[in-house]
Amino acid sequence: MSTSLSVFTSDLRLSDNPVLRAALRAAERVVPLFVVDRGLARTGFAVPNRVAFLADALADLDAGLRERDGRLVVRRGDAVAEILRAARQADADEVHIAGGVSGYATRRERRLREALEADGRRLRVHGAVVTAVEPGEVTPAGKDHFAVFTPYFRAWQRAGQRRPLTAPRTVSVPSGLRSEPVAAVASLAPGSPSPGLPEGGETAGRRRVRAWWRSGLGSYADRQDDLAGDATSRLSPYLHFGCLSPVELVHRARETGGAGADAFVRQLAWRDFHHQVLAARPDASYADYRPRGDRWREDAAEVAAWKAGRTGYPLVDAGMRQLRHEGWMHNRARLLVASFLTKTLYQDWRIGARHFLELLVDGDVANNQLNWQWAAGTGTDTRPNRVLNPLAQARRFDPDGAYVRRWVPELAGVTGSGVHTPWRLPEAERNRLDYPDPLVDLQAGLARFRHARG
Repeated sequence: MSTSLSVFTSDLRLSDNPVLRAALRAAERVVPLFVVDRGLARTGFAVPNRVAFLADALADLDAGLRERDGRLVVRRGDAVAEILRAARQADADEVHIAGGVSGYATRRERRLREALEADGRRLRVHGAVVTAVEPGEVTPAGKDHFAVFTPYFRAWQRAGQRRPLTAPRTVSVPSGLRSEPVAAVASLAPGSPSPGLPEGGETAGRRRVRAWWRSGLGSYADRQDDLAGDATSRLSPYLHFGCLSPVELVHRARETGGAGADAFVRQLAWRDFHHQVLAARPDASYADYRPRGDRWREDAAEVAAWKAGRTGYPLVDAGMRQLRHEGWMHNRARLLVASFLTKTLYQDWRIGARHFLELLVDGDVANNQLNWQWAAGTGTDTRPNRVLNPLAQARRFDPDGAYVRRWVPELAGVTGSGVHTPWRLPEAERNRLDYPDPLVDLQAGLARFRHARG
């Protein structure tokens, strides 16, 4: 009987999985394979929050395959060596895998293609699995990628998208193939994850979609920046790991229609936008996309205060504490804390990007690094010198201070909007708070940044 391999990477789902579907069409039996790749430890991926979510996702994927008479085969070691070994053991002619844009993914694909071809086997790489529109599918005339989101979004909306695929009814897996336990992935990053980490896996992701579609999608356009309202979808971890399909979400949102659905689709397009930038400019993961001649300050104490959520600006600190507790942060808060680090404190964006990747369960090289560059003014923002003022942001997006009180318990007893300016409280009340004074004067930080940028 003919056999093919379906290698799971950032597509840990059964519904709308073109990789698995293609492998099933190509052969009578399929080996659903996941490799616990030790090389991930060198990329910065293997941190407790993402590994814990990954372990959930793999357990859920294995359970779904077993319901279809299959199972997930797990191997541990170098990804290319283990995929080749499994292909030989199963006598598989073809190996199917999702395309990726990170340096790690492209190097893995190149090495895997060379190894398989040398062994008389074929590699099939599938697009529009991790993104709704494949990077490079839409490009401006004479260029290899869009550098500005708005024209990209117009082209993205016009691009044709495939129809979502249903989950297979059965998956026939050859017997006798050795497998590590699914829990072997935990060896990538020993340590405790954040206490508020969400449950991983396709089942949990689809449950969250159903709930948010009923309660949050309709009002999303009006409430997506409401920090205390927590009205965003929180689907980013499930998209990052491929537990949910961006193609399916776009298709479903367009069918639903309305201002909320349109705003949600726009956010999915932002995700694709960053992937196509990184595909064309892989060095943007570590080098300025648009250099500004910055000579970043170096102040370890300021960075430590920012990481700990002790800057003296409550809205900034609330975001940083939410990140540590949940392994996730509201997008509006992400923009603010990034602007504060890179512009008010004038510290290198790479410091912030690295810290985010140490904690974010949805930590994604394309979106994390390029959003940080956007905030720092070295990326694709058409207004690179805009500075987000924490007090102005508080007035707009947390006017009564509910978000701050939730995440900064030292200030829970401060009433009204004064929670955002505790340094202005009466001296006796101020002295009772275990909360620091502002790390920097906002106007002084703004002047310093403007001077540095000329």
